[in-house]
Amino acid sequence: MIEPAVPPSVPAAPAPRGRRHTVAAAGAALLLAASCGLTSGCATAGQASPPRGEAAVRATAAPTAADDEKAARTPSNTLMRSAGSPMTVIAHRGASSAAPENTLISDEVARRGGARWIENDVQPSRDGVPYVLHDTTVDRTTDGTGPIRALTAAQLDALDAGSWFAPAYTGARVPTLAAQLEDLRVRGGNLLLEIKGRHSREEVARIVRLVRDHGMTDRVFVQSFDVDALRHTRALAPELPLGLLRSRLDPDPVAVAEELGLSAYNPAAGALATDPDVVKELHAAGIALMVWTVDSPARWKELDALGADAVITNRPAEMTGWNAARP
Repeated sequence: MIEPAVPPSVPAAPAPRGRRHTVAAAGAALLLAASCGLTSGCATAGQASPPRGEAAVRATAAPTAADDEKAARTPSNTLMRSAGSPMTVIAHRGASSAAPENTLISDEVARRGGARWIENDVQPSRDGVPYVLHDTTVDRTTDGTGPIRALTAAQLDALDAGSWFAPAYTGARVPTLAAQLEDLRVRGGNLLLEIKGRHSREEVARIVRLVRDHGMTDRVFVQSFDVDALRHTRALAPELPLGLLRSRLDPDPVAVAEELGLSAYNPAAGALATDPDVVKELHAAGIALMVWTVDSPARWKELDALGADAVITNRPAEMTGWNAARP
């Protein structure tokens, strides 16, 4: 995940206080691909700091409609972990260290490795079909070339999205969002869906329709760097939880999260070093914190101590094992 060079506009934080992936060898996953026959694309938590922004105002103000909305959201925010429970494992583009990223094979490897959530990216083809792909072009992860938005669905369907990673994955396809949703619905798993880059309201509406048509509204969580994409999603599908991706912390993350109606605030791991207390502040406001992208047990330990709720990782099986072994 890389934030756009020009950050999207966000609501001004009230009275700011000056606050401030890597693919490994396929290894053991080769046997899995051979055994499940997926290479051709199976249907497969100290004392809290004083609250900021709206949270501070609400401490003395009379209840408002916004308070009612937050109160309704907070009790169901299962993205926040309970005391003593491990951080949620979110597989970055599937098990991207063991299988070709953003493919149904990678999703299956992640699922078998114990990941509760799979994180993937969605972008439209030239003819408007949402596909699961991270880069703006197909060059790095397929045998084709060109921007995804310049290629038709038929052209994308013909691409090999597995041989670049390892010969055993030859024939893997770039999945449509519809195929991924159906795979998750049938085989199990939840989807942390990143709306990649700028999307019009109509493009977001098509994504929302697919989620609803596949009966996955209770198993999809939408995140994006693009604030407008989140606003479109909230207007079109208020039942879907939202997360804002950030490379750096906002001056007042709580205020931004409350204004956008977020269920989670999702910064890069390094950003937390500038203000570790932000975790407590977000939790006090009923907002989860999900960190990207962390593959080191040492960093998992640090984030666990800080109280992070979830970690997006390229090594979901390893993190699942680390969670099981934590004191």
